[in-house]
Amino acid sequence: MQIALIGYGKMGKAIEEIALQRGHTIGLVVDMHNSIENNAVKLKNCDVAIEFSTPQSAVNNILNCINNGVPVVCGTTGWLKEKIAVEQYCIDKNGTFLYASNFSIGVNIFFELNKKLAALMARQSQYAISVEEIHHTAKKDAPSGTAISLAEQIIDNVPGKTKWLNESSTDPTVVPITSKRIDPAPGTHHVKYTSAIDDIEIIHTAHNRSGFALGAVLAAEFIYDKTGIFTMKDVLNIG
Repeated sequence: MQIALIGYGKMGKAIEEIALQRGHTIGLVVDMHNSIENNAVKLKNCDVAIEFSTPQSAVNNILNCINNGVPVVCGTTGWLKEKIAVEQYCIDKNGTFLYASNFSIGVNIFFELNKKLAALMARQSQYAISVEEIHHTAKKDAPSGTAISLAEQIIDNVPGKTKWLNESSTDPTVVPITSKRIDPAPGTHHVKYTSAIDDIEIIHTAHNRSGFALGAVLAAEFIYDKTGIFTMKDVLNIG
């Protein structure tokens, strides 16, 4: 495939390395000095786009890809208030879009464990539930998209949980998320159930960006000849 890389920071460079290793070519690189609007011809010649930019530019980048008939994989977080509208736009345009808060194969398995554990603990009201995420200091959003996904899965599976907050809380309706920024951590996520008797905890720790990059390229390989809205569950054939 010929891939458009939209966003060329550390993740973009890691994706480029994995893509080249897997026999793909890079047809376009868009960064802060090179806008997507000025590269419509090159974009149209690409088979798929992988978007890891900023919360401020993600929506515009995604819509540009859809308008140019290019399937797009997006891993940018912090823009999700517009996700429903973007997905509807994609459907209206008969486009192709895949968003994931985390492309790591391990994290997507972790998501399934989190949902299962939450369902098992749904009636165990003696346990306080919390989420903690640790990332490098260059990460622009807090909490991480992965932490939000974990918290929302808990809310969906535990009666009485209605929202998450990025702060400590003793409110039984809240799933509190603690965000820490420590270099050089690429990403660690804890989900903890605490009672007076014992604790139950599941943890995912990323050692580097390679797992995220590989997952993004696998997602691009999956969608490039398809139409519709997809997730990493489709890519990994989970559930």
